[in-house]
Amino acid sequence: MQITDTTINTKINEWLTPVFDEETQREIKKLQNNHPEELKESFYKDLEFGTGGMRGVMGVGTNRINEYTLGKSTQGLSNYIIREFPNDQPKAVIAYDCRNNSDTLAQTVANVFSANGIKVYLFSSLRPTPELSFAVKELGCHCGIVLTASHNPPEYNGYKVYWQDGGQLVPPQDAEIISEINALQYSDIKFEANKDLIQTIDTAIDTVFIAQSAKYGSFAATQQAKDDTSIVFTSLHGTSITAVPQALEKAGYNNVHIVEEQAKPDGNFPTVKSPNPEEPEALAMAINLAKKVDADIVIGTDPDCDRLGIAVRNNQGELQLLNGNQTMIVMTWFLLEYYKNQKGLQGNEFIASTIVSTPMMRSLAQAYGVTYKEVLTGFKWIAKLIKDFPDQHFIGGGEESFGFMVGDFVRDKDAVTSTLLACEIAAFTKSKGSSFYNTLLSLYTKHGFYKENLVSLVKKGIDGAAEIKQTMVDLRNNPPQYLNDEKIVLIEDYQAGVSKNIQDHTEQNIDIPKSNVLIFYTESGSKIAARPSGTEPKIKFYISVQGQLETIEDFSRTDQELDLKIEAIKQDLKLT
Repeated sequence: MQITDTTINTKINEWLTPVFDEETQREIKKLQNNHPEELKESFYKDLEFGTGGMRGVMGVGTNRINEYTLGKSTQGLSNYIIREFPNDQPKAVIAYDCRNNSDTLAQTVANVFSANGIKVYLFSSLRPTPELSFAVKELGCHCGIVLTASHNPPEYNGYKVYWQDGGQLVPPQDAEIISEINALQYSDIKFEANKDLIQTIDTAIDTVFIAQSAKYGSFAATQQAKDDTSIVFTSLHGTSITAVPQALEKAGYNNVHIVEEQAKPDGNFPTVKSPNPEEPEALAMAINLAKKVDADIVIGTDPDCDRLGIAVRNNQGELQLLNGNQTMIVMTWFLLEYYKNQKGLQGNEFIASTIVSTPMMRSLAQAYGVTYKEVLTGFKWIAKLIKDFPDQHFIGGGEESFGFMVGDFVRDKDAVTSTLLACEIAAFTKSKGSSFYNTLLSLYTKHGFYKENLVSLVKKGIDGAAEIKQTMVDLRNNPPQYLNDEKIVLIEDYQAGVSKNIQDHTEQNIDIPKSNVLIFYTESGSKIAARPSGTEPKIKFYISVQGQLETIEDFSRTDQELDLKIEAIKQDLKLT
């Protein structure tokens, strides 16, 4: 098959020049001869920064993760740092996860930084993403890089950039750095390392990070309560094995059972279809172990240890998987209760979540008299709030995709400290004759029963990207008027930056950065959001419905009623 797209062919021919190594050129020629469609996929676009940084399939080409695409990004970042901090000795810290090639790609990034005169701290082996965020501030670095593709399949890798505050890149630095990168040629990359500027770091940062995690994740549970709580933990072959067991021990949790079959870091993730704690199958081995040891709580983390999934005992004594919204609600409630009872709420506190997460976070904030701030999808926006509102105190916050952040010592979602918080809640509530699960149901009776459901439609490749784009165009041009026989009363278009009231035909500007997101609200308060994923070839639909739960005993009946509402909305949107 002949590739005819002139732009793609121009890119391919560039990569067949001596600027690129012989192995890269051989791989391109092999694809030309045997897999031309794959070659087209590798070059039809350039990898872009999304909500979680730059992420993609590993291989040759501009649309792949490799030493050249990462080298170009690092060269652009180096140029920007040197220009912005002319009087400093610029410094960067680099970490990487368990994925295939993460160590060699991390070394490439370190080489480029050092070739540009930037001092580099390179972790000696894999480390959790939240530890990288912590290390940026701890070491006084100008930026940090972590090589990770989070929960994506084994063929993926990625590159996340952190700034001086320990948070991910946000405006205006992100656009300025991207502009710098786009202005470069691949021949501009400096690959020759200055080894004198690369320093390996090891246990010194680990010790401080684990101590801080134990401090920020410990609240009200007594040592007896901790001893009485049985925990099962799985790292799903990821980096958390280097930090979570150690943090649990530091915090006084000794009754911890580790899923040994999943404890060894492995970028092929041999025991799971997907190392994603959002997927029930990912925690299957942990739940089986929990049944054997009669555990109270099961916790699994994703490969780079920034998100966690949990299962707890329900009121029938069975292990119940919770979704990210449910976990976030209980964690936020616990923090609010702690501050209210132990420190006293001063009126300058805030919690935060994202526009596609449960509206119940707003209800919690109102009940406790704290401010609720809502941001775009991606935890970088929550971390940015801490910098934007220095006179206000961030208590905690999360997002529906199983990420949570406790306080501000780490400036990204953090499964280490969040694991401790989840265990603290399990231990404390059990000691009081309740449970994590029963607490959730009690919150539903007090603040409204909100139930959420996520539909992710995978659309791979060039055709898939076009289909996702067209779906969003169609939803904008022909929005639904009814869902589940309920009239749509409000449409928020974050790309246009406008909120449209359908009832009185008024419009308001949305004071939030623009993004390709649409949210529809029905007359009963149901909320349906649509957005293309920033890190995967997916379009996602987030459905939230609500009802009243008078007593905990009514939960099953009300839960079924809300399920029917969700299914009706799916059918109307043709998602089933």
